[in-house]
Amino acid sequence: MKTVPFMSFDVDKDNKKITVNREFAANKDLVWNAWTKSEILDRWWAPKPYKAVTKSMDFSVGGLWHYYMLSPEGDKHWCRADYKSIETGASYSYIDAFCDENAKLNQDFPSTNWNISFESKGDTTMVNILLTYDSVNDLEKILEMGFKEGFTMCMTNLDEVLGESGK
Repeated sequence: MKTVPFMSFDVDKDNKKITVNREFAANKDLVWNAWTKSEILDRWWAPKPYKAVTKSMDFSVGGLWHYYMLSPEGDKHWCRADYKSIETGASYSYIDAFCDENAKLNQDFPSTNWNISFESKGDTTMVNILLTYDSVNDLEKILEMGFKEGFTMCMTNLDEVLGESGK
């Protein structure tokens, strides 16, 4: 019988945050690389049947990941991640926002502050994610857009990618 990976998804509207904890059946180096290298991110970041496509990525403090999610109909939904801090192998933070093909911010959608940490648990790795928002309305808008469902699908995609990479 296959075990279901641990995942928690907690919404705290009073503090304008979402906390996600997700365990992966792979070592920390493999999981870290899956979250920080564009060629691996492109394989799991978008919920199926969408695909993530990186235009450019500079994984450094002050750097930018510019990418889009490609719909089955060919529509491109552009996003950017502006890296704020990086502690190699342990944690990083960034601001995620919708943008256009030139990376110009789309002010019609809220941005999300991501803080991600990685913890080795023997043969598994726990990824702890704290998402914060400027307002409750911003948090609610992200949830209404299907973030929980889409992100949960992405976590399953990552399980598949990590399984292909070996443990």
